[in-house]
Amino acid sequence: MPFRASVPPILREMQALRALGVWRLMLQALVTGGITGAVIGLFRQAYTLINAAVVDYLHGHSLSDPLVGASIFIALILLGLLAWQLLRHEPLISGSGIPQVELTVAGHLPMRWVTVIWAKFAGTLISLTGGLSVGREGPCIQMGAAVGCGVGRIWHDDKAQTMPRYLIGGSVAGLTAAFGAPAAGLCFAFEEMKTVISGPMLLFTALAAASAWFVIEVLFGFGRVFPFQNTDTLSLLQWWIVPLLGGMAGMLGAVYNAVLIRLTHWADRSPLMPQPVRVLAPFLISGLLLYCYPQVLVGFGVSALDLENPALPLGALLLLLAVKILFSCVSFASGVAGGLLMPMLLGGALAGGCAASALLSLDCIGPDQTATLLILCMAGLFASTVRAPLTGAALLVEMTGSLHNAPAIIVTGYLAALTANCLESPPVYDSLKQRAVDQEKARQAGIDQAAASAAAP
Repeated sequence: MPFRASVPPILREMQALRALGVWRLMLQALVTGGITGAVIGLFRQAYTLINAAVVDYLHGHSLSDPLVGASIFIALILLGLLAWQLLRHEPLISGSGIPQVELTVAGHLPMRWVTVIWAKFAGTLISLTGGLSVGREGPCIQMGAAVGCGVGRIWHDDKAQTMPRYLIGGSVAGLTAAFGAPAAGLCFAFEEMKTVISGPMLLFTALAAASAWFVIEVLFGFGRVFPFQNTDTLSLLQWWIVPLLGGMAGMLGAVYNAVLIRLTHWADRSPLMPQPVRVLAPFLISGLLLYCYPQVLVGFGVSALDLENPALPLGALLLLLAVKILFSCVSFASGVAGGLLMPMLLGGALAGGCAASALLSLDCIGPDQTATLLILCMAGLFASTVRAPLTGAALLVEMTGSLHNAPAIIVTGYLAALTANCLESPPVYDSLKQRAVDQEKARQAGIDQAAASAAAP
């Protein structure tokens, strides 16, 4: 048998790039990232303006005024009805959108890219305006994937072999644009989405992330999401705190996932929760919380930055953490458009605030290390919930600029993920994938049934 030397992997990658056309691939990536950055930038700008207007209106009027109260609940009901109609029109926008994107990449779900972009954009703004405890990271990833799909189809390059590149590149650009975190976007593609690393894919995703970052940071001028003032590192004698926080975040993540998934499945199956009632419920709860416990609502309560110098005692922080997690689960279980990450990060910050409050009282840490504990717990809760510790570490480093705390952040994330695994808690997005498939099947069955009824004599 004649000897045949194997082709080194680097040469295979170069051959693949040459076959695809390097300049063409680079242009496609830059267009995907640039358009995604523009869409997400407009989304972030719109949310900032709307949220400021709502907060100013409510601060400028007395909530004890019956007319003001009536206007608030009427507005919330109208927002809930709009959210319900959007879900009826396009079920793929339900929830964060990340399970849908992963299933689309695998070929198990379609991507109606035009509808997904505008419906997810509007639906998430409606949820956030209504005060629901949902995030923007999942919607931004799904909108980015939809933009990538559109670029591939407009380029007439929508074959099954090449479309995943556009979907994944758009997802990376979406996460980058949501938080100004290109490294986290790349980690997300290869850690959470399990993308096979190749030369063309790495080049495409890196350029898409870079162009999205340029649009968000340079053109729109968004800065860091969590610009903490003091993030002093832990000394070597304080490193026992890292496994303590990792274990605590891992257990909290397991509880969070269990409550979220069970509540979502109960809402899916319960005859007491038809879709209109299910969607309206968190909007009305948001109105009640505005009167009874506004601290849990964005713009009225405690933010992650406020926890750097906490004014609340430990008991109040524990109560706020419990209510925040429960309201986040209720909001997500309703099926409205909205992600998990920002509420999850705030929950991690609250858990870190509880730990910092206790350790400060014991003189185990200094006041300038409070924000460091918040960051560690945010990374730990992300890792234990999503089971992507490297993505969580990169995200928190970029969102806070705390590169000097990277070793502690990475170790905390991996320990939290290990704890959640030991507790046999499944990753949250894996648990939600089958639900997305079932929703699409139900939608298609409804279309087929309507077509059969129309064709019947």
